[in-house]
Amino acid sequence: MEEIPVVINSFLAYKETIQSCSPLTVKEYYNDLRTFFRYIIARRTKQDLSELEKVDISSVNLELAGSITTDEIYSFLLFMSKEKMNNSSALARKLSAIKAFFKYHTQKSKKLVDNPAKDIDSPSIKKTLPKYLSLDESLRLLDSVESDSKTHERDYCIITLFLNCGMRLSELVGISLNDISDDMTKLVVTGKGSKMRTIYLNTACREALEAYLKVRERKAMEKGRSIIDKNALFLSGLNRRISNKTVQWLIKKQLAESGLEGKGYSVHKLRHTAATLMYNSGNVDVRVLKDILGHEQLNTTQIYTHVSDKKLEEAMEANPLSKKKT
Repeated sequence: MEEIPVVINSFLAYKETIQSCSPLTVKEYYNDLRTFFRYIIARRTKQDLSELEKVDISSVNLELAGSITTDEIYSFLLFMSKEKMNNSSALARKLSAIKAFFKYHTQKSKKLVDNPAKDIDSPSIKKTLPKYLSLDESLRLLDSVESDSKTHERDYCIITLFLNCGMRLSELVGISLNDISDDMTKLVVTGKGSKMRTIYLNTACREALEAYLKVRERKAMEKGRSIIDKNALFLSGLNRRISNKTVQWLIKKQLAESGLEGKGYSVHKLRHTAATLMYNSGNVDVRVLKDILGHEQLNTTQIYTHVSDKKLEEAMEANPLSKKKT
């Protein structure tokens, strides 16, 4: 990141060290606050609002933060909605960052007296059903990994874990060898807020892991390089821990190979797929699903109880009057 004004940096440090937010979450807070302060500075100095990315925020300090009004925050949200075409989710995230910033400086650092954001309601977010692959599509995706590919075992294992365990991208990338139990029946992942949870591995996951681990070191050494991140489960072509971008790229590539490109599927949709398949086909209780996915709140998981047409059909057929003939 570029040099960050002290008033923003102290807030980000609090989020990362005290509230244990991930580096990615902290970066998102910074990006949203940077956009907000760029808007405030540009508006007050009559700069071109269409070129916010050029606005310097080095002048942001407590005096400037303390002078911001509620009307200016509303004006920023309206601008992002009308001019930048932000949807309700993006607006809600930006407002959340602004609220958190002013809450910190009025209640924690106590360097500001008034919180201009405290009474602003968050935009209503339209709830949409999660997009997911069908069982047939999931099998097509797994079968699309070419057996003669140099990374076949790795890529197949990655897709298998996504589709069976419902883990997040950051959780998969962060898996280390010592996170896996000796009998390969379970592994520990680190989720949001650095919270750790145990994932129990089914037969498909164990077999995919075993196949990959048998060739992991040999294939890495074939490239003439030593393994740099020796404890990382999944390695990149440079023998380092695989990155988020590399995993996203390989999933995009395999979606194209399986003929599923252009359907809006992504790495995160594989997480939705695992959750939906477990709930629909495995009759998994929603409270168990909550723990598998690492959700904080049950209502986050309950969206998966509304995605199954099959279950709706079964409910209708369960009505004792459904067999009544005319």
